[in-house]
Amino acid sequence: MRIIAGEWKGRRLGPVRGRGVRPTSDRIREAWMSILGDRIRGARVADLFAGSGALGLEALSRGAAHVTFVEHGRTASRVLERNIAALGAGPRATLLRADVMAHLRALEPFHYDLAFADPPYDRGYTARLVTSYADSPFARELWVEHAAREQFPPEAAAEQRRYGGTALSRVKQPGDNR
Repeated sequence: MRIIAGEWKGRRLGPVRGRGVRPTSDRIREAWMSILGDRIRGARVADLFAGSGALGLEALSRGAAHVTFVEHGRTASRVLERNIAALGAGPRATLLRADVMAHLRALEPFHYDLAFADPPYDRGYTARLVTSYADSPFARELWVEHAAREQFPPEAAAEQRRYGGTALSRVKQPGDNR
């Protein structure tokens, strides 16, 4: 894994290894960042289910003001901590070793500008994130990576892109009837 563009372009990241680990591919991360474009610059970002932190570190490399990484796993948190240190990203990063859903319940509406979520596939997290966001939108924009075969609630998708077996979905804000 490497940073694709920006300040740290080409820098390698340490991976999280283990059964059930499914990092976001470079191709999908590049597509995701291209979709967001200039909205990243200066943004307060949440990288939920952060794993190695590749999404959030890519956002920092492209000019995000600050990224809060939320990761519950001990091994992944250690890898993420090393990746943040290796890039010198510490002043613009916060690492929370916490349950993502508990963290979101504690936030005021629109705490973040952008939120990326790459939850474990097929465990119900996508539906839980959509429900949590509908109850209290914790970011101005929420994007979720999920298995393309996973039934994303159609009424919740404001935008969706598919890349093979993976989909990226932007979740509608409450009250957005478009």
